Amino acid sequence: FSSQKINRRLHLSKVKHSKFNESGQLVAFHLTSVLWCLYVVVTEGYVSNPRSLWESYPHVYLPFQVKFFYLCQLAYWLHALPELYFQKVRKEEIPRQLQYIALYLVHVAGAYLLNLTRLGLILLLLQYLAEFFFHMARLVYFTDENNEKLFNVWAVVFVVTRLFTLTLYILVIGFGLPRVENQVLDPERGNFFSFLFNNVLFRMSVLLLVCLFQASVMWRFIHFQLRRWREYWNEQSARKRAAAAASGAKQQAKPLKRDSGYHENGVVKAENGTSPRTKKLKSP
Repeated sequence: FSSQKINRRLHLSKVKHSKFNESGQLVAFHLTSVLWCLYVVVTEGYVSNPRSLWESYPHVYLPFQVKFFYLCQLAYWLHALPELYFQKVRKEEIPRQLQYIALYLVHVAGAYLLNLTRLGLILLLLQYLAEFFFHMARLVYFTDENNEKLFNVWAVVFVVTRLFTLTLYILVIGFGLPRVENQVLDPERGNFFSFLFNNVLFRMSVLLLVCLFQASVMWRFIHFQLRRWREYWNEQSARKRAAAAASGAKQQAKPLKRDSGYHENGVVKAENGTSPRTKKLKSP
């Protein structure tokens, strides 16, 4: 009922109405996850002590709030799969939605199974923060298409979070994990691949893949911004042309001043029928 009421008030098309519902749900989820994740990383001391991200690896024994957070995240993204069917998402949107859900599932499940939960928490916090501003900006845009200021805020937050994400990858993978004391493959203790980071070639290959992935994300972001600016300037130029055409039409619609008298055979005659031209006086 509320969804139909919002649709009638905003006069949204089916596509925009679907995106509006999606952003409304994700804004609530991302805001809750950001606050919860921030509380966890602060209380556990992961922010005040960055070395804790790789020290004592593998992080097998998790605090209750960390484990509960990961289980809730996995439950949410797993429930998003059947929700695509129940929400009757359009076929054109399903591949994008599946890719979106799969990326989060891989990240959350990978960090949990590989015992990199501390690093995963920080990365999720940065990602959810950028996503919150994006979906919030989209909600504001759907309610008022002339208001795009929050998209500029999202652009700044997105770039900053990408830089922090890349820095964390380099810090943990390039410098942290190679210094872990236990460098022996021990699946029973949860030590899956820290010994591989002693190999410089493997370490550089992983960092290269991370950099390439972040570069692809930034390229899509830049392409999105260029397209948005192009649409904005095209809209502004169209408005200027429309305003110029309207002002020209008004000027043409103004009544022209007519000379006193009337025209006869292209000659202006006075009201009494005489010519308005002054007669020359003969010289005496």
